[in-house]
Amino acid sequence: MTHTVRTERVTFDSDGETLVGTLYRPDGQELRPAIVVTGSWTTVKEQMAAVYAQRMAEAGFVALAFDFTGFGESGGQPRQLESPARKIADIHHAITFLAQHSAVDAGRIGALGVCASSGYTAVNAADDPRVRSLVLIAPWLHDADLVQDIYGGADEVQKKMGLGLDALAQYEKGAAAHYVPAVSLTDPQAAMFGPFDYYLDEKRGAVPAWDNRFAVMSWPQWLTFDPHPAASRIKAPTVLVHSRDGAIPQGAEKFHAALGGPNALVWTSGTQFDFYDQDAKVTEAAGIAARHFTETLT
Repeated sequence: MTHTVRTERVTFDSDGETLVGTLYRPDGQELRPAIVVTGSWTTVKEQMAAVYAQRMAEAGFVALAFDFTGFGESGGQPRQLESPARKIADIHHAITFLAQHSAVDAGRIGALGVCASSGYTAVNAADDPRVRSLVLIAPWLHDADLVQDIYGGADEVQKKMGLGLDALAQYEKGAAAHYVPAVSLTDPQAAMFGPFDYYLDEKRGAVPAWDNRFAVMSWPQWLTFDPHPAASRIKAPTVLVHSRDGAIPQGAEKFHAALGGPNALVWTSGTQFDFYDQDAKVTEAAGIAARHFTETLT
């Protein structure tokens, strides 16, 4: 059954900052299970989070997509800071918001992360017993070895670390935050340098709400973030959906092998960006997610 979905703008507090979200609500008046949905690094709620929140609501779940602190409509400074710790805290507070909502059964809350937020979602789930079910789609789950492989070796990683630490030191002295493009075809300093078509296409990820900026002081937090130690502490039933042609599938394999609770790793086909907005791939991945949530939350 595909439910009719209505949306509403909502706000909630995260450590003193007001975060803005879109709540996707299926038709009907009964209490429903709920899913907090998050997207890739640097993104806002109108991108892949909106795509999957809509699909989860059509499947009968209340779903929340929101802007992290410092992104989109949400408050917080510095802007566009890719802080795993801050984003993990935001996810925790988003779950608090859902648990207190009148349309939600607080005992039936799940989480769905796409790409980089899979790591943030997973770390929160390891320590938040309110997360009763977990889905990670096209998960970006790096560790120190993968970081070196991705960013050109130890010297290049240290260079980015140094740039980030310098930017943070200047910011703490009162200077304006230093930014580079989040994505660029021409600027090698960009966080993502190259033909990352999803983010450069106005018909796909280059939506008006997204600011193509990356706070340089983000690098140390991002490069040293490692979600893998959390895997063994996750007791909620977990499904990972990925492709060998997606981003760092070896990270998904390693994480899956360490999971402490019921779990599955579903291999499918397609590129990383196919999971973000291509209808056939989204339908497949969202279908797997909806079935998992139905089995574990209803």
